Amino acid sequence: MAEPTVAVLAGGLSHERDVSLRSGRRLSVALREQGLTVEEWDTDASLLSRLRNNRPDAAVVALHGGEGENGSVQTVLEMLDVPFVGTSSRGCRRAWDKPIAKALVAGADFATPEWVVLPHSTFRELGAQGVLDSMVERLGLPLILKPDQGGSALGAQVVRDAAELPAAMVGCFAYGDTVLAERFIDGVEVAVTVVERDGGPRALPAVEIVPESGVYDYTARYTAGLTDFFAPARLADDAAKAVGELAVSAHQLLGLRDISRTDAIVASDGTVYFLEVNSSPGLTETSTVPMAMETAGTSLGEVFTDLVSRAMLRGS
Repeated sequence: MAEPTVAVLAGGLSHERDVSLRSGRRLSVALREQGLTVEEWDTDASLLSRLRNNRPDAAVVALHGGEGENGSVQTVLEMLDVPFVGTSSRGCRRAWDKPIAKALVAGADFATPEWVVLPHSTFRELGAQGVLDSMVERLGLPLILKPDQGGSALGAQVVRDAAELPAAMVGCFAYGDTVLAERFIDGVEVAVTVVERDGGPRALPAVEIVPESGVYDYTARYTAGLTDFFAPARLADDAAKAVGELAVSAHQLLGLRDISRTDAIVASDGTVYFLEVNSSPGLTETSTVPMAMETAGTSLGEVFTDLVSRAMLRGS
């Protein structure tokens, strides 16, 4: 019996196109090493016709940002009944909107840094300086600014001095019309991968992230040598258990599927804070997901081959 044909969807037109292409290439190599027939497809105007005329047995969404994580491509796959690895369109929309994800996780009694969400129009209509002053009064300093939607820390900036806020806001608005301002929590930053296998969703060992600059921004994420990673994270047993429970709970609360990655901070007092969750996590050479898999004694190819089989069994 011939091995299934898998279309790895990568690229697209988001700010994270280059990262997505790197993830897609690495995943394609890993799946081919498992014996699968793999085609790498960019998500451009030809995607619909390719799905109709050259229908794969399954697709794997390796897209980051934009249509790949906000549910748009997933909706197309669902409409065409193409089985795919990854979260459904509804789950993607919940995870993509950071304030919604934070609210749902906080509603389940998990800690998350205090936050406010403000669109660009608020600053224009009510006066930027007054709004910024109120933000600092509410959240204190330092705080972190990030677009309310998006990934790879694009537009995210830590602000330690109120004088830095106006320029930081301009930089953040370059990536979206709405800013999420969040109290900055100092502590151990970790990324926790959740994978669904026969026993249901389970957390892989947390990966500790120590960026050279002190901030895990886009450059620190994707430039080799600028961040140190520790897999497993250097956490006490109770903290390691807590971050795993948080990641699995976030995966379930948001209705995610197959694989996800939760970002969290373990504060000095042991409190675990949820930051955000990614429904289509990076798979590049500097990404934490492959590191977690290796620490767990498995590999990117093994995990995704299993997820492809699961997707084909359940259909779209």
